[in-house]
Amino acid sequence: MIELGCNIDHVATVRQARRTWEPCPVQAAHEALAGGADHITFHLREDRRHIQDRDVERLRAEVPARLNFEMAATDEMVAIALRIKPQLCMLVPEGRFEVTTEGGLDVAGQEPALAAQVARLRDAGILVSVFIDALPHQIDAAQRIGAGVCEIHTGPYAHAWHDEGGLGPRTRAELDRVALAGRHACAAGLCFNAGHALHYENVKPIAALPGIRELHIGHAIVSRAVFTGLREAVREMKRLMFEGAAGR
Repeated sequence: MIELGCNIDHVATVRQARRTWEPCPVQAAHEALAGGADHITFHLREDRRHIQDRDVERLRAEVPARLNFEMAATDEMVAIALRIKPQLCMLVPEGRFEVTTEGGLDVAGQEPALAAQVARLRDAGILVSVFIDALPHQIDAAQRIGAGVCEIHTGPYAHAWHDEGGLGPRTRAELDRVALAGRHACAAGLCFNAGHALHYENVKPIAALPGIRELHIGHAIVSRAVFTGLREAVREMKRLMFEGAAGR
């Protein structure tokens, strides 16, 4: 059954706008779980623009669910992961001036360095995911470095959807690219996840792809929660995911 990882980063974004104590990302994690989220995703960035170190510690101590720690493959972040030991670490590219993650990790271009960091995480019993573009050679590289999961970048699909107002020719081509990458990942023995820029209108076709295990969604859910509350926003997203998956 397809699962939802709710990304709570932008709850912290609102908090950091005032450098205060609310809204609390840990409380958001509990609300998301109450609404049906299967696990919680968070990204501790180098510049600490939203999630803070204290949030990471509290999430690990207080949230009774699987945690997906999005992180750059740096010595600093690996050390934090080895200390708190989340169930999953997802390696992502990170740029200081990007608004959000702008593309997949170039695993093929950084194999030796990434393999060393993956080995450290795996030796601690942590499952490793890589956030990559829908490219077969990146999936092959992910397998070689020891990752267990490929999260396929759905940003190009989502942007095409926005430009075409739905499933137009370009959007279908991007959906096919994600589907092909998912098949390639599954054939390589890797779990197939997907995420980035998914929302309430475009999520169903992605959820319908064969072999997909998890979707990681944050901004759309937190945005909807402003009007409906976080529990209801998560419930609605899960309903759409299940409807999409049922139509496979």
